Amino acid sequence: MNTKKEILIGIIVGLIANTIGTLIYILLFSKLSIAETYAAAVTQEHVGSLLALGAILNLVAFFGFLKIKRDHRAKGVLIATLFTAFLILYYKLF
Repeated sequence: MNTKKEILIGIIVGLIANTIGTLIYILLFSKLSIAETYAAAVTQEHVGSLLALGAILNLVAFFGFLKIKRDHRAKGVLIATLFTAFLILYYKLF
């Protein structure tokens, strides 16, 4: 299969895993709704922390792709994780 397509699939899976991980974290550990939690995180400047906790789910996707020998998809998940890291850095600095 096309390498670029495999990497793109990995990036999409990584972004979706990060989003789902963030939502799961909010639902499990916050007493507020998702929108209220996000608003509170913006107010208290903790959006980067929420994203970092959501990125933990990327580990599952990354090692899952490695286990089934889909190295290019794992590379895409790694790229999505790096994108998240730069986004967290942006939120921490600005």
